[in-house]
Amino acid sequence: MEDITIAVVALAAVLLFFLYQKPKTKRYKLPPGPTPLPVIGNLFQLEKLNPQRFFAGWAKKYGPIFSYKIGKKTMMVISSAELAKELLKTQDVNFADRPQHYGHEFISYGRRDMALNHYTPYYREMRKMGMNHLFSPVRVATFKHVREEEARRLIYKIDKAAEKSEVVDISELMLTFTNSVVCRQAFGKKYNEEGEEMKRFITILYGTQSVLGKIFFCDFFPFCGFLDDLSGLTAYMKDCFVRQDTYLQEVINEAVDPKRAKPETESMIDLLMEIYKEQPFNYEFTVDNVKAIVMDIVVAGTDTAAAAVVWGMTYLMKYPHVLKKAQAEIREYMRDRGSTFITEDDVKNLTYFKALVKETLRIEPVIPLLIPRACIQDTKIAGYDIPAGTTVNVNAWAVSRDEKEWGPNPDEFRPERFLEKDVDFKGTDYEFIPFGSGRRMCPGMRLGAAMLEVPYANLLLNYNFRLPDGMKPDEINMDVMTGLAMHKSQHLKLVPEKFKMY
Repeated sequence: MEDITIAVVALAAVLLFFLYQKPKTKRYKLPPGPTPLPVIGNLFQLEKLNPQRFFAGWAKKYGPIFSYKIGKKTMMVISSAELAKELLKTQDVNFADRPQHYGHEFISYGRRDMALNHYTPYYREMRKMGMNHLFSPVRVATFKHVREEEARRLIYKIDKAAEKSEVVDISELMLTFTNSVVCRQAFGKKYNEEGEEMKRFITILYGTQSVLGKIFFCDFFPFCGFLDDLSGLTAYMKDCFVRQDTYLQEVINEAVDPKRAKPETESMIDLLMEIYKEQPFNYEFTVDNVKAIVMDIVVAGTDTAAAAVVWGMTYLMKYPHVLKKAQAEIREYMRDRGSTFITEDDVKNLTYFKALVKETLRIEPVIPLLIPRACIQDTKIAGYDIPAGTTVNVNAWAVSRDEKEWGPNPDEFRPERFLEKDVDFKGTDYEFIPFGSGRRMCPGMRLGAAMLEVPYANLLLNYNFRLPDGMKPDEINMDVMTGLAMHKSQHLKLVPEKFKMY
């Protein structure tokens, strides 16, 4: 069926190309890249599996900036720290827009959110609101007890498995942890992890995430949108949106219900509904605006922290000497503290562990291809023309392996590099940009870091892990599951052994 669809796309695109083709009025010196086929461009040369590695391979062949075509659209990818700085700092304003994407437009209520909105005055007001209220250091700290309580529940579950020497699914446990934390932070709701409401939430979340990662024919072949209908993609998108919208409306109705029992800590949706009542902006702030921003919080919050911890534990299984060093630091510190649970305050004093977190985010940035940007007006980078409307991806995965910045062994998992080099993920060190940089940098960076550190550290404190069934470290599948955030395609399963400090 897929082959038939592709054939129909190609045929329809060819016919429409000749019907509507307009003569080019300007020739551009584009960055090098693979030779495109007429009309369809490089569509058939792209690989779905591990796109960050695939594009890194093209960068080795064509250079740190290369271009390719899908339909009539020009796409570019940047793969070096030097050019990332040019894009994200020097020309940040000119690349602050988002490209056309039917799924993004639809699922985000017409781009009323923060992450996918076009670069408009409304976007700038929403980002300022997010930085000052939703994701401020004070706001992040108010949910500290939530993250620590849910981490304790995570440890309790693994304790039960360790007693029986049972295999635990670290990927599943981390997704449950982040789902629970996000529901409490965003909605002030504590769900039964095995209950129907949590299952419903997860189904809705996965649907929204999948739409955000889909490719729509109409975005690249303007006259072939009917193929999205024929393939069922449009219907699927609309179904996901209805389920998302129904759920969010229920949450809002509950939040404004005067009979509702107030949560222990003001949730993010409570704060957003207060803003809705006050209308402090130059633009009308509607209920759809609230829903769109909550969508951002939920999607980003559940995906990134879970994936980061799973990737970290994966690499620690492949690099046991790093695991032992991190555990030695953590256990010695906590033994002196007389405690078997690491809090967020404790994490601040764990130097090697903090370097381990950075190395985890470097070697497998959770969003390896930063959310694409669109060029607002014609410009140049590295001597090449970048026409207005060009879609540009920064391959953060490749940038974090730039040998000019990281030396001859960038694929080695070595936290010590962050003890030797003063680099952070706050967006000013362009060789290390897991949260992006500039006007489009992730506003929830602090919250994301806080959500991954406590469960990660407590896993290392409380257990010694081994791979199941005699599996060897080099047998671990390292493929990614494509989407905005890229999880391991195969869940990480380990056997825990309880570590007794006393």
